[in-house]
Amino acid sequence: MISNRNNPAPVSLAIGGMLAMAAAMGIGRFVYTPILPMMVEQAGLSAAQAGMIASSNFLGYMLGAMIAATSILKGSPRAWLLAALTASTVSTTLMAWTDSYMQFLLVRFIGGLVSSWVLVFASALVIERLVSAGRGELTAVLFAGVGVGIILASVLTSFAAAGGGNWRTAWLYSGVLGLLLVGIVALLVPDKEPAAVASGKSDTAGEGAIGSLLGAYALFGFGYVVTATFIVQLVRSADYSLVVETWIWVLVGITAAPSIWLWNKVASRLGNSRTFAIACVIEALGVAASVLVDNLGGLIFAAVVLGATFMGITAMGLVEARARTTRDPRHTLAMMTAAFGLGQIIGPGVAGYMRDASGSFLLPTLLAACALIMAAILVQLRGTAKHA
Repeated sequence: MISNRNNPAPVSLAIGGMLAMAAAMGIGRFVYTPILPMMVEQAGLSAAQAGMIASSNFLGYMLGAMIAATSILKGSPRAWLLAALTASTVSTTLMAWTDSYMQFLLVRFIGGLVSSWVLVFASALVIERLVSAGRGELTAVLFAGVGVGIILASVLTSFAAAGGGNWRTAWLYSGVLGLLLVGIVALLVPDKEPAAVASGKSDTAGEGAIGSLLGAYALFGFGYVVTATFIVQLVRSADYSLVVETWIWVLVGITAAPSIWLWNKVASRLGNSRTFAIACVIEALGVAASVLVDNLGGLIFAAVVLGATFMGITAMGLVEARARTTRDPRHTLAMMTAAFGLGQIIGPGVAGYMRDASGSFLLPTLLAACALIMAAILVQLRGTAKHA
């Protein structure tokens, strides 16, 4: 296979994948974080309700991933990608007209379900095509879309609040932008199947080798999501200004965008398992700092570390899973996504109820940090055993 770095097609494809991830993940999934303080104040949500709405989204995400792992979703991967992306942005827009707690749960559940299909189909479709074109390094552009979407979500929410709008306005702005991105993705991701790519390697680890990685991935999902859901609420609770709220979440997006490229460099030297463990420990420090350091510096550190690690860990987990099994890439990606979703389902609900019971996010956040340490230990023990 000859790589043609002057060929613009792989670059356009990577940008298309990036925008798909920005719309469905960075905006569709994570815009809830900056909008949440407005919903708590204006819609009267409790911390437990806010957590359960997030968990509902992640429940849909896990179920969607499990469906994607089967043969139910037949037909063109591109068609499924665009359909799921459209449904994701429509669900985001519908939040502007949602009136009750039960409706919040339902709409966010649907949004989570289809967003997982975007992740699975975008990853399987775009990554395979980039590898076929000899431009595997552009996969970092694909996953940078989550950080780009987070930045856009922060800016849109800030505009809505500064312009006198409410939480409904913020959801509406986000949904409209997502729908515009769908059209661009359709232009940049062509309907053309990639040539088969032979990996040239055998499955030396065996199918069972992915089990411990699935466990580590679930713990990571729990560990990161508490801070990812409630960090802006922590800023609001500390009575910082709207500008601080906006920039805390912008910092997450700014540091997330280049993080996969940086972690890929580290993983190329240390290996995926060891780098995964290191990143989890670093993220645990940031998560703990959000509640243990009682000033704005702690929240800024937490935001920077969260952004700099969570997408890198996500990508490394998927890459390591592909290395440990020879199964259909879509099946492997879907199973990892389901494990990740399980951790995310538990995290916000548990944190919300613990916050209401104790009056603080201290205990659930420290529990999340411990989960990240456990994930690091689990994946590293497996990595050590593998090479023993």
